Amino acid sequence: MSESKVPSDENLKSLNKVATILDCFSTTHRALSLADICRQTGYPRSTTHRLLASMREVGLLDQDRERERYRLGIKLFAYGNIVLANMDLHREARPYAEALGRMTGLSVHLAVFGGERAVVIHRAEPAPGGLTPLNLLENAPVHCTSIGKAILAFQPEPILERVIEVGLLRYTDSTITDGESLRRELQQVRDRGYAVDNGEHQPGLRCIGAPIRDQFGRVFASISATGSAMQSPAEREASVAAMVMHHADQISSHLGYEAPTK
Repeated sequence: MSESKVPSDENLKSLNKVATILDCFSTTHRALSLADICRQTGYPRSTTHRLLASMREVGLLDQDRERERYRLGIKLFAYGNIVLANMDLHREARPYAEALGRMTGLSVHLAVFGGERAVVIHRAEPAPGGLTPLNLLENAPVHCTSIGKAILAFQPEPILERVIEVGLLRYTDSTITDGESLRRELQQVRDRGYAVDNGEHQPGLRCIGAPIRDQFGRVFASISATGSAMQSPAEREASVAAMVMHHADQISSHLGYEAPTK
């Protein structure tokens, strides 16, 4: 037996455990105790404590002064900025996101598909001094946001099945929470070319999103315009949707996608 095989297997197991711990954190669960992480991962307390100490040592996690709760470390933010700086999408799409915000007067979100959620990589606020940091990374559920549905509608069936299996969490009274209703909604997205979130994720917000394709025609990202029900009433849907789809198509074109001639 080669000397590297056993350590390699053990290293892979440890790496999977580290990833599982990182997955415990979110925008709604920003600080977690050792007991919280043990409960979510199912790992023994001693194993979890050892992994947390190692992750804190290399900067993947921070620990508060009372040493009771853990947070994601600043090094992950640095890695995220490097990823953003090297992403063709972020570089190519940013001018279009800014232009869409100016044209609609709405907040614009640019997102990529993360397997089960949409990761917002850029926000453009219509007015100076927007409250959202431009480099903030946020996970958005794909079943009840326009940026999520605009992506999910064009994914292979196994991916949709996985999203439904994980569970369609209810955020508001308007959230779709059953698989068949979601399938019908996604068919509408494909038919008209854009997705709508009418208070499904956050009450009082109306969002319209459209898919972005890579050079091979695969939908891997989306762009959306978001505003209050007063800023973006139902009567504006057609005009806003036309602008969102136009900018999504422009981004896709700059990424090398050639739309089939009609």
